[in-house]
Amino acid sequence: MLLIAAVGALLVGLAGTAFRARAAGGWAALLVLGQAASLRFIDAGPVVGYQHYRPVGTWAEDPIALAVLTIQVIAVAIGLGLKREGAWTTLRAIPRWLLVVACFVLLATAVAPSADPRQYVAELVMGGALRFVALGNVLLVALSVPGEVSSRLARRWDRSGSGSEEAHVDRTGLTLALAVTLVCALLSVFVYERHPHVPDEVAYLYHARYLAAGDLEMTAPPVTGAFELDLMRYESERWYSPVPPGWPAVLAVGARLGLAWLVNPLLAGLGVLLTYLLAWRLYDRRTAVVAAGLLAVSPWYLFMGMSFMTHMASFVFAAAATDAVLRWRKSRRLGWLICSGGLAGAVGLVRPLEAVAVGGLLGLAVLWIARRDRLFSSALAFALGAIVVSSIILPYNAHFTGSATEFPIMAYTEALYGPNANALGFGPDRGLGWTGLDPFPGHGARDVVVNTILNTHLIDVELFGWATGAWFLIVLAVGLRRPAPQDRWVLAGLAIPILLHAFYWFSGGPDFGARYWFLVILPLVLISARALNRDAVPALRAGTLVAAVALMWAASVTFIPWRSVDKYGGYRGMRPWARAIAADPSMTGALVLVRGNRHPDFASAAAYNPLDPGGREPVFAWDRDAATRDSLLAAFPDRAVWVLEGPTLTGGAPILERYQADR
Repeated sequence: MLLIAAVGALLVGLAGTAFRARAAGGWAALLVLGQAASLRFIDAGPVVGYQHYRPVGTWAEDPIALAVLTIQVIAVAIGLGLKREGAWTTLRAIPRWLLVVACFVLLATAVAPSADPRQYVAELVMGGALRFVALGNVLLVALSVPGEVSSRLARRWDRSGSGSEEAHVDRTGLTLALAVTLVCALLSVFVYERHPHVPDEVAYLYHARYLAAGDLEMTAPPVTGAFELDLMRYESERWYSPVPPGWPAVLAVGARLGLAWLVNPLLAGLGVLLTYLLAWRLYDRRTAVVAAGLLAVSPWYLFMGMSFMTHMASFVFAAAATDAVLRWRKSRRLGWLICSGGLAGAVGLVRPLEAVAVGGLLGLAVLWIARRDRLFSSALAFALGAIVVSSIILPYNAHFTGSATEFPIMAYTEALYGPNANALGFGPDRGLGWTGLDPFPGHGARDVVVNTILNTHLIDVELFGWATGAWFLIVLAVGLRRPAPQDRWVLAGLAIPILLHAFYWFSGGPDFGARYWFLVILPLVLISARALNRDAVPALRAGTLVAAVALMWAASVTFIPWRSVDKYGGYRGMRPWARAIAADPSMTGALVLVRGNRHPDFASAAAYNPLDPGGREPVFAWDRDAATRDSLLAAFPDRAVWVLEGPTLTGGAPILERYQADR
């Protein structure tokens, strides 16, 4: 990673020279190298857990990274001393209370909490110190942009906002959308290997495949225990995924074409385009360019876009619903409200709790906008669209649970973990007993605090991947200017999903950032874009965009490659090694007994199972114990039998060999 960072630092330094801003280019190069070095001292890895800094005593084991960090600290201290007048002018322009709050947030969100308070405090000191050094480095980039360069860039930036005031799809928005689709597709192929890594994703793919085949369920497999997966319910004559059908239905389009891995990259591109249009309708084209640009290089967004997770579909439906409300506000055509309500209802088919946030916020916005005219018809149109689409779930629920109002996922969790285990609200009966990710039994005030700290930390790290974190800029953006009416709605869009999820027992875990809060990425990039717009924060006007570009470039050449290789390649031990076995003609009609853990050994192979095990495709079954093995051999008497030793047993690549009965 240091080599990639060195190349990135060289390029940004050369860019500074080319634009006659050599000093700014030099400080930007140091920012890149410093971030790359600091990442070397973080333990994250492809396991289920939150990242933490290594003990300071071990840092000497990486002398090159330590030397780079030392140079950055010394250089920033000297640079701020030489530019103290400009630095003090900038700081004095920020209200003291706001600066204190921003610095507190920067420190508090720098690291994830630890079970050991001493370790937590030590990490806060380390993480906070590195954040403040990076912040000083960024300030030096901004202060080092020559006046004539700043003026020239300002004129160009002003011209970029000229032209049509009517929001529309133009070259900039389309280019950003296509670029994001391409990047997410490349990440999906080369990092994610077009293969599910989170247990939920295996269930989503099964669900999508049988929906694509025109079925609501599958025939129960022989020897149920040999095909057991998370988020799959097994009954006497059928098995199915109990998750809401919205995302599997979208994914089924790709599954039908054999391109399920491409669905989220396409949605990610569409989400960037919708963000571009939304920001333009709410503010202006300059803010739209910045907002879409921030989203296009957000590690949180890009990695979600390479996955098989549900959240990108929910985001796109929510963004499209919001855009439809804004179109109605201008045209007053009720058709846009029906469309908006329908899209909000579609969110409910994907992630029901998020539909409450989206529908509630947009419903209030419709009532507010229409308060002086056509209030009843407007509210009715929005509600009609929402009811028509969301009511699809009623017969679906009844088919699986016998009750239109009981969701299959709730019946599934209550059958496995007890009543109210997955319900909203507070009490000792909430939770699924995941002690590693849910530190306290039940759900109470302390759970809300811990979940909030974890998710705000994840956003700080993953939203932009900046060495300074994300919240410092966001806090300044909110505090430095009087909010316009549309800003208040954006802030409501930030607060409502967070408040609603306070009633849920689980934070979402470390998979793909603060994924349960994923909808807040839209208001966060809008707030950040307002801050980075040249006129938005007068105290930080000079060089702000140059510094922001330096931060985005640093994250692109350090954080994103590091996260790709360190975490998501082989995440959770899941690899597509069974894909070649399933495609091998010599394995036609084979029964493959997979030995090892259910996840990742069997789950990795199960992703390539046929929906009907009675065909001639290879069948992967979990060899969980001797009784299960005997039942499998009896259920598939005419198949050649193989044994696959999973990676958790071999400690490396899986081993495939013919089955021998005496083993």
